[in-house]
Amino acid sequence: MRRGREGSRPDTPPQGMSGPRPVVLSGPSGAGKSTLLKRLFQEHGSIFGFSVSHTTRDPRPGEENGKDYYFVTREAMQKDIAAGGFIEHAEFSGNLYGTSKAAVQAVQAMNRICVLDVDLQGVRNIKKTDLRPIYIFVQPPSLDVLEQRLRQRGTETEESLARRLAAARADVESCKEQGLFDLVIINDNLDEAYQALKEALSEEIKKAQRTSHS
Repeated sequence: MRRGREGSRPDTPPQGMSGPRPVVLSGPSGAGKSTLLKRLFQEHGSIFGFSVSHTTRDPRPGEENGKDYYFVTREAMQKDIAAGGFIEHAEFSGNLYGTSKAAVQAVQAMNRICVLDVDLQGVRNIKKTDLRPIYIFVQPPSLDVLEQRLRQRGTETEESLARRLAAARADVESCKEQGLFDLVIINDNLDEAYQALKEALSEEIKKAQRTSHS
């Protein structure tokens, strides 16, 4: 596992903002974000809270409404977007995805570090808000490895696979942009990638632990 920092340490939060900062995790589908988050929540379940995204796509087998996503109609989601209820949103493969303000506030109300899993367009949209999270990009070792992982899932058609690989190629190029991410983790060894993620969040974890014990 190799990793690179974009610039120096993450920005300090604005004055008057106390407690741990949110975390924005981005990267192509199949890069291993979900696996890393699962480990993080298993080890620090009382500290982190996942911001559940909204989507207009149909649930996949085993997915639960309110846990994996909030599955909503396009009409309902467009109405909430127009009303300013979303921090970020994007369209992918004909479906809308987004992070609502209410979903983030629900996690923060529990004094937990809010984790947001968003695409690159979402990252750019969040940069325009006052959320001030830590931005981390999880990258596959190569596009060949990514294709192999996606094929093993058995959930993609050749058409959707081609779209995902094209999007991944663009993501990997964009993550090199100066200042876009605080940390880039290349996930070619899961244990090492997880250690890098924990190290990057160590200060926020300590803050959260102090808050929960006070």
